[in-house]
Amino acid sequence: MRTRANLLAVASIAATLGLAWQSAGAQARVEHRPSGVRRLSPLARPHLDRSGRIRFGKASFYARMFDGRTMADGTPMRPSANNAASRTLPLGTTAKVINLETGKTAIVTIRDRGPYVAGRIVDLSPATARKIGLDRRTGVTKVEVAPIEVPMPGGRIKLGDGVLEASNRPEGRIDLAERGGDPATSDR
Repeated sequence: MRTRANLLAVASIAATLGLAWQSAGAQARVEHRPSGVRRLSPLARPHLDRSGRIRFGKASFYARMFDGRTMADGTPMRPSANNAASRTLPLGTTAKVINLETGKTAIVTIRDRGPYVAGRIVDLSPATARKIGLDRRTGVTKVEVAPIEVPMPGGRIKLGDGVLEASNRPEGRIDLAERGGDPATSDR
């Protein structure tokens, strides 16, 4: 009995301090994680970046288990759509993602929050990941994320640094009138 009481006391103290209480089996699984992978807390709320500036980092893609789950904007995650997740870009942002290793590009809409791994700036849907040359074998790749349209408070749209690049290339051409943006009313 005394052992069980001691375990409950330790678990309570660990929970109070924010430490993870794990069984021996869970500890063995944790040791198999790749070293150097730092997990970020989904509870941390980074400052939203509405500047529209290009950013560089690493991209990964959604696992199969997220298919159909509700994203931060309330829509279900569809593996065949051009969904993406970002911790710092506002929901509804349209951005151009360029794989810096292959040169392939895709236009995405930020609909979710994440990734929660240090150094990663965007999570892509599986279909978008394939478009830019990211597969299961590769897992993570270096990318450039160039915002095209950034939603502002009050419903306005700000044109980002990626708008010029996207409109100059045939595969990335966008129709601003169709998307609801008007260069005359943007903040640029």
